[in-house]
Amino acid sequence: MNYLEKYYNTHDEESRLLSRHGQIEYLTTVKYIRECLSGSSDPRILEVGAGTGRYSVTLAKEGLDVTAVELIKHNIDVLKSKLDGSERINVIQGNALDLSFLPDGAFDLTMVLGPVYHLYTREDKLQALSEAVRVTKPGGRIMVAYCMNEPTVIQYVFGGDHLEEIVANDMLTSDWHCKSEPKEIIDLARTEDIDSLDAELPVERLKLVAADGAAHYLKEMIDRMDAPTFSKWMEYHFSTCERSDLIGASNHTIDILRKK
Repeated sequence: MNYLEKYYNTHDEESRLLSRHGQIEYLTTVKYIRECLSGSSDPRILEVGAGTGRYSVTLAKEGLDVTAVELIKHNIDVLKSKLDGSERINVIQGNALDLSFLPDGAFDLTMVLGPVYHLYTREDKLQALSEAVRVTKPGGRIMVAYCMNEPTVIQYVFGGDHLEEIVANDMLTSDWHCKSEPKEIIDLARTEDIDSLDAELPVERLKLVAADGAAHYLKEMIDRMDAPTFSKWMEYHFSTCERSDLIGASNHTIDILRKK
């Protein structure tokens, strides 16, 4: 069993997205999925790294045509447990680095909402992104999620009092970019890293979005909010989540691309 399998066999991803502060990432992602699908008639949707199906199952239960590719068997088992057999969903165990079982230009929307931050080399990231672009129709949308560097430095390295440990283990570059390898589970990006990957692909960026904004910095406060206050927080978040001066400080971002 590798590090990733061990992590997802024990990590409760469902609860993370269902907490009040975790809902912000989920609600933001859903908002931009809807935006990407706007105007499409009976779109074909692919989610690469579908996890436990938080997005794929929701879309399939709305009657949409979904293909869900997931690497970890435990996650597939959880995903399938949510289905009643009436959904238009095809669940496949597969790796984001090799989607050769899927044809070119088949999907109106391809979502890669987890795999890229479990890849540790530029070559692997470009391979996964190239595969996502390949299977997307010309003019189709690709949504790619990233975990960002600066929130980890602020919240974990300093906020969690791990500076001495991180420095001792040589896990920071001289310009404060976190170094990652598989045992750390998550690889972290800056906006310029995302820009650099996009420049290698036949795509144009439509938007780069802060998926959760300040949610993790203020999670205790947000989790205490009553429903009206949380609704107002979401109004604020949606009004600021595309601001370029704030995106790099978000824990998660979504890169929204159009295939040329």
